[in-house]
Amino acid sequence: MNDSKMGLRQKGELVHWLSGVIVSAIAVSLGSCATNAPSTSSDSQTQPSSAAATGELQVITTILPITEFTKAVAGDRAEVTQLLPNNVGPHDYQARPEDAQRLANADVLVENGLDLEEFLDDLVTNAGSTDLKIIDSSEGIATISNEDVEGDDHAHAEGEEHAEEGDHHHGEFNPHIWLDPERAVQQVENIRDGLIAADPEGEAEYKANAAAYIAKLQQLDQEFSQQLQPFAGKTFVTYHDFAPYFAQRYNLNAEFLVGIPEENASPDDVQRVINAAKSSDLKTLLTEPQAAGNPFSALAKDLNVQVSDFDPMETAGEDGLQPDYYFTVMRQNLTNLTTALGGQSTQSFLPALRPSVAVVPQTVGVGF
Repeated sequence: MNDSKMGLRQKGELVHWLSGVIVSAIAVSLGSCATNAPSTSSDSQTQPSSAAATGELQVITTILPITEFTKAVAGDRAEVTQLLPNNVGPHDYQARPEDAQRLANADVLVENGLDLEEFLDDLVTNAGSTDLKIIDSSEGIATISNEDVEGDDHAHAEGEEHAEEGDHHHGEFNPHIWLDPERAVQQVENIRDGLIAADPEGEAEYKANAAAYIAKLQQLDQEFSQQLQPFAGKTFVTYHDFAPYFAQRYNLNAEFLVGIPEENASPDDVQRVINAAKSSDLKTLLTEPQAAGNPFSALAKDLNVQVSDFDPMETAGEDGLQPDYYFTVMRQNLTNLTTALGGQSTQSFLPALRPSVAVVPQTVGVGF
């Protein structure tokens, strides 16, 4: 009896010992799984991007046309990202602290230049990167001064207004060079040369990509020259003064309602537009998708003309980040401009070029 009880006690102790071993083993296993578990979302945000991890050239661009040109040249060799949100133009952009960090992590910054991106100097300084290479796509390009475009009185009045209000304004030269395909070719060449300097091993690829894109720009230029030749010397009207380079290229004159989108039109501005529309017998006034509301609606009604768009591509939907978007929009601009001048376009397009986008509201006073 005593021997039997002793055997049962030993068996019980053995079972208790085995249970402890199993529980310990499970705990060790769970601890091992926890060690190999995926990191939390906050941890993953600190990890380098796949592009940075592979050593791919990191390129930051500023505005949509510069992004399009840079992506065309870079191809698959570099990671190209835009600094500004798609629906915010350079006139409205306010730099954020995280944007300085983006520049600090970049290898190359590509800008339009000509003081369009007036926010960049402080942003680059705050980024504190001594290795950041900056490509000014306007380098060496023939410019048009804002004084020549606006006239002494208008330029003086505008300067006083912006000095008082602290608004964004253009610098000494009009910055909208990308709207002239010939100057756009020079911008692409500058971007090509800058990327080669930053990444010499990619020279062949950058040159080939740039050559293909330049050929398309030259074809576009020929289309514009041919279609607009019958209207040489005529004037068209846009919302703000983005068109002097385009007009100069095709022997036209460009009039505008306001100097920059944030500016309110004065009675003198309205009268200039009326005179221009009548002298050229315009059929259409050309506003832009970026303008809030329809600033030409009342004026067009008085003149008995239509309102259409000439898109300077300062904002867009996601499609605006693709290189070929430039050609789609420019050909639509050609169609609308030809109609405005009283002709018929040889181009054919679908009604909607792009999805509607939210645009930063702007206050426009027509002033009449």
